Amino acid sequence: MTTAREGLLDAFEDLLIDGGERSTTLDAVAARAGVSKGGLLYHFPSKSALVDGLVERLQTRTDEDAATMLNAPRGAAAYYITSSAEVGTAFDRTFLAVFRLAMNAEETAARAIQGIRRQWLDLIRADVGDDDVAMAVLLMGDGLYYNASLASAGLADFEATESLLRALKQMRAPDGDA
Repeated sequence: MTTAREGLLDAFEDLLIDGGERSTTLDAVAARAGVSKGGLLYHFPSKSALVDGLVERLQTRTDEDAATMLNAPRGAAAYYITSSAEVGTAFDRTFLAVFRLAMNAEETAARAIQGIRRQWLDLIRADVGDDDVAMAVLLMGDGLYYNASLASAGLADFEATESLLRALKQMRAPDGDA
């Protein structure tokens, strides 16, 4: 069962994704969540508190994903590549909403996005044992996410996950053993 607080964060997230930061007035968030403005203010006394709540939600979801990534049978790098093609998940929606805030110079959101990317990079680096390969994997995931986003909008007609996993295998191989 969704709590009132979670419903408000869902509404804030939806508005950010659908209309950007300018669409997220307190009145609009309350209306989208189906509560009074007083109900919103009880849980989040300001828009800044909503931002903080959404960033906290993202960090919680990131920590859960990082634990899965750390224990993934095929390794953190392969998990990162595979999960980068997942769009529309709860994690993705929260990430996208916080990213929209960061793109509008919201410092709390920008620091959160930067920290999450460092967290991913550290996990990938620990898996692959090489800074350059880790960065390449992180950027592969970025590209795969972009492609999956295009595909979900009907703007791309190919899927690249398996190709990138094969490339990762080649990058992991000792010289000459690929």
